[in-house]
Amino acid sequence: MTIPLNLSMKFLLKDQYWPYFLLSARVLLAWTLFHYGWAKLTGSQFGVDEKTMNLPLKEVGLFRLSWYLADHQPFKAFIGISQIGVSLLLVFNRTAIIGAFASIPIWLNILMWDITFMEGMTTAFTFRLSFYLLLTGLILYQSGNKVLPALQSLTENKSSIAYPYWVYLTLPVAAICLEVLGAIPNAILSYAGLLGK
Repeated sequence: MTIPLNLSMKFLLKDQYWPYFLLSARVLLAWTLFHYGWAKLTGSQFGVDEKTMNLPLKEVGLFRLSWYLADHQPFKAFIGISQIGVSLLLVFNRTAIIGAFASIPIWLNILMWDITFMEGMTTAFTFRLSFYLLLTGLILYQSGNKVLPALQSLTENKSSIAYPYWVYLTLPVAAICLEVLGAIPNAILSYAGLLGK
């Protein structure tokens, strides 16, 4: 089967290289997030073996300790579902920008986890994470005509509601009232003896 000449020539145009590269980057990032999210949901990531469980805590390294702690629910399922959700956002053109923005805290969290628990920045995956962050930045850069107006709107000092200066002085009292309001369900459950200690 031969590819029609006009289709192959169109692909080879220089203005097609960059979008193709970034589409490939989206697929790579989406696959990586999906793969690791699925591994968490199916139980093949996190956790430690029985031998590690029988060691005294002072003999368990930070990496194994972190994997033991991350193996608990609902944390593990939340991370897995988040990674799969963001991977799906990256795949589709309409949601790729949201997926790219949502992936940044995931990449940064994993990067900090690795730096903290995997003996610094010596692991291969740590360098790959930095590369994933770079690819994510390039995806957002490609969509600059959509991203920049959104970011500029965050820096504009326009408020839909203006208050007199004295209202801002009452904010600490209002915040304390909200805190008390949020504590009422705990107080009721504690009084009824239903709140665990």
